[in-house]
Amino acid sequence: MLLLYIRHNSFLFVSVALLFFACSTPLIAQSQEPVKLRTVILDPGHGGKDAGAVGRTSKEKDIVLDIALRVRDYLNQHLPELNVVMTRDKDVFVPLDERAIIANENDADLFVSIHANSISTSRIYGAETFVLGLHRSEDNLEVAKKENSVIVLEDNYKAKYEGFDPNSTESYIIFELMQNVYLDQSIGFASAVQKQFRERVGRHDRGVKQAGFLVLRETSMPGVLVEVGFLSNRNEEYYINSENGKVYLASAIFRAIRDYKEHFDEVNSKLVTRRTSSGMARNFDDDQESNLSSAVEYRIQIASSQKQLEASQKLFKQFDSVWEYREGDFYKYTTGLATSHEDILEKLATVKKVVPDCFVVGFKDGKRIIP
Repeated sequence: MLLLYIRHNSFLFVSVALLFFACSTPLIAQSQEPVKLRTVILDPGHGGKDAGAVGRTSKEKDIVLDIALRVRDYLNQHLPELNVVMTRDKDVFVPLDERAIIANENDADLFVSIHANSISTSRIYGAETFVLGLHRSEDNLEVAKKENSVIVLEDNYKAKYEGFDPNSTESYIIFELMQNVYLDQSIGFASAVQKQFRERVGRHDRGVKQAGFLVLRETSMPGVLVEVGFLSNRNEEYYINSENGKVYLASAIFRAIRDYKEHFDEVNSKLVTRRTSSGMARNFDDDQESNLSSAVEYRIQIASSQKQLEASQKLFKQFDSVWEYREGDFYKYTTGLATSHEDILEKLATVKKVVPDCFVVGFKDGKRIIP
């Protein structure tokens, strides 16, 4: 296998907002129809026999369902062209793997799981949004353990989740070994959610974090898990459970989705005309490939990571060649090469058998093509 390390440091994102605008469009149109964000999954956590976090006067399962239903109604009212799918719209228990199946079968463009937190220290409060990844702190690990512990209520969960023990720290090593293709898009959307909570709702911003959530592991699209606040904090529980609190929290999530969709649609409408996708690379290939520099070069993105990956990665060994390029704070990895859009789409079907959520990216003269 050939792994080419590529550097391009002349362009840096100056803010999270620019990361959100530039990285949230992974698709290239397969026809002349504009690519648009069409389907969003709203996933109210817990439900039925699983109450989730329990406060003094409320249960997580009830609060997050109420908020999710409000988000759905806002989206239906203001973005009627958007297909909004709920993993549950009433008080029922839905296993984690079934939530991911719902998202994948609906070919969703965005997955939003809504939760409320709880901790033994009642002074902690604020909203935080998680993306899939390896936990960076014990606090993040504890949140993941709490949210993943729901699987013990499922029948035959050890077989379904391949022996995963939600309470064992060792089990979380799987999240270190997997790479989320949509990591940067997920972080971009998570940042948009936190911005709305902070600037429009006035909530304490606990930031965007990474942790190993099973519900995000199997989804083939950008996805986040939103913790709207802590039921273990008396004042925050009162706010989250109030009418005003639910209205403001739901409207914040709605606005983040609306903004994400607007930028997704705007950039992709330009990509159809240019038949390429945002990306940046400096490509040092063999002589044959370098002769193609005057044409648009299409590749298939298979991984994205905030740390540089080694050539020994199991994923990379499944392809004849893998190229790395740098975009902002992310290392991105692609395979395949074609100067014809139709040719790269033929290769895409084969690569999807290994990486279901891979997608096409395009370069010209070794550089990102700006819409």
